[in-house]
This record gives sequence, structure tokens and C-alpha cells, in this order.
Amino acid sequence: MKNNLFTYKKSGVNISSADKFVKFISNITSKKKGKKKFTNIGGFGSISDIPKNIANPKIVACTDGVGTKIEIANLINKFDTIGIDLVAMSVNDLIVQGAKPLFFLDYISINKIDLTKLKSIIKGILKGCEISNCSLVGGETAEMPGTYAKGKFDIAGFAVGIVDQRKILSKNKIKKNDLVLAVPSNGLHSNGYSLVRYLIKKKKIDIKKNFFLKKELIRPTKIYVNEILSLLNKNLISCCANITGGGIEDNIKRIIPDKLCAEINLAKINPSNIYKWLKKNNISDKEMLKTFNCGVGFCLIIKKKNFRKVLKYFSKKYRPYIIGKIIKNKNKVILKDRVDWYK
Repeated sequence: MKNNLFTYKKSGVNISSADKFVKFISNITSKKKGKKKFTNIGGFGSISDIPKNIANPKIVACTDGVGTKIEIANLINKFDTIGIDLVAMSVNDLIVQGAKPLFFLDYISINKIDLTKLKSIIKGILKGCEISNCSLVGGETAEMPGTYAKGKFDIAGFAVGIVDQRKILSKNKIKKNDLVLAVPSNGLHSNGYSLVRYLIKKKKIDIKKNFFLKKELIRPTKIYVNEILSLLNKNLISCCANITGGGIEDNIKRIIPDKLCAEINLAKINPSNIYKWLKKNNISDKEMLKTFNCGVGFCLIIKKKNFRKVLKYFSKKYRPYIIGKIIKNKNKVILKDRVDWYK
């Protein structure tokens, strides 16, 4: 009779495995906690200090996932960088408001708890938090048999930051003749992967045997927190934009005030190798620019006089360059010329 009893484990959910994972997270996060007073992992909620050196603090919150890039991670069985992407997608949005990231929470839903896979993902999330100088204060892991197929999972993240009200970046700071700078991306970041995967499927490409694609498609999203916060502290930015889904035009459009326009010279853009490869596979310019960052991971709008000063805060690989200027026009963005994908 005992064997006929219904249990959670028989339904596909293993609470003991989940408990082991929580203990693992608690152990590795406690090692990085430093002087922080609160132990949040394993509790019902996360408690964090609000910095005391900010006169008029405002909270900024962002949430995002990494889309179908997780399918690339599954395909090549590499999960130690996808967590960096997860953190990047939220904290890169926070800094657009001028906010300093304070803490991060994650949500992982999976068919069946795989401790090896989950530990790799969490290590990536911790690395992303370390780069962003914020804390992983909690999260949720859900084992969901029947919702996800065998081996499938999804991840989402939630970041909270803080900014002094007087230092919030506003489109009202943008003026005619300001420069538009492109900060290089680290590849595709975490956008456009459904199109990439569709192309790979149609071309019958085995990325496990293609060293270039295997490396490029899992390359983690660049986190711009330290560079942008340094510029903000020196008042060197009028405004900025994180270039994600929708590409250069749609994301810059969001920060341009009425009656002004970002005139972008596409010929100035330096696409990285993955974009040159994509362009060779019959994707139109319009589709490329709408779907991908095309080598521009972040945009800065600055005063001309600050250009040389801004460059000092970036490594050579991510050094910004001029791609346009602010003019008067009823259109918020004008794209001039064409990208030279093969230069």
C-alpha cells in the first residue's frame, strides 16, 4: 500500500535537491558578503541597507531575462556565462537613469533540478554582480515538470539601484550640437537570438563543431556600470541609452526630447565579426539594424568639450567613438548612409 502513496517527488519535484541548491547559494554568497549585516538567502524576503550618503535618494528598478540565448547555452552545454548576461540586461538599464546598482535577485525555472547546471548559472550571476558592484540578495528556483521539456529552463532577473534626485539623467539635458558616441558591444549581447537560431537551423549549421559561432554566440553581455558611473560622477554625460531589442534607432529615440534629433551616420559604425557573418547570410540592412545592436552596445550623448575626457574612462576594446550629433528636427532619429559590414 505504501508504494501507492502520492508524493511531490513522484510528480517530478525534488525538494531535497532544491534544498541542496539553496545551501550552495548561501555558502558562496556568504563568502562574498564582506561587512554586510544581513543574511538573506533562504529567508522569505531580502533586507538591504539604503546608502546614507545620498541626499535625495530615488529607487530605480529594472527586470529582464536573456531570451532564447539560453537555448545556445543548452546546445553547447555551457552555463557559466549566461548569468552574467542576466545581470547585465538589468543593470545596463539602471545606469541609463543614472542609478548605481544596489542589489539583484534571480528567478530560475527548470524542468528538473540539475545541480551542476544551476551551480554554473549562479556562478555567472555572482560574477555579473561582482562586475556591477552589487549584491545577490535572494531569488527563487522553481522545478516545473510538465511546463518545461527535459533539460529546458528559463531565467529572469530583477535589479534595484539608487540615484540622487538631482543626478537623474534626463532627456532635458540634451542640447543641439551635442555628440552621439557609440560604446562597442561585446557581440550580440542578449538580443536577436531567435533570428540567429532560425538562420542556423535553416543553414543546417552545427555550432558545436563551428568554433567561431560556438565562441561568439555564448559571449556574455558587456556590463557598462563602472564606466558609466565614473562619467556620471564627473558630470560628463548629458544622457545615454542601452542598445538592446529594437537596435540603435528605437533605443536612442527613447531619450531624445521633442524638436531635437539624433542624426546618426551609419557609415561610422564598426560592426564586430559576428555581424559580418550574419550579414553574409542574406539579412537585410533594415532587419540587422532593427534586431541587433550591430556592434554598438551603449550610446552616450555628451558635450563636444568633454569628448577627450570621456575616452579616459574606457579600455581600448570599449573606447567610444563619434557616430552622430544632435540637430533640430521633428524626427527624433535620422539614420544617414549605410553600415559597411565588411570593412
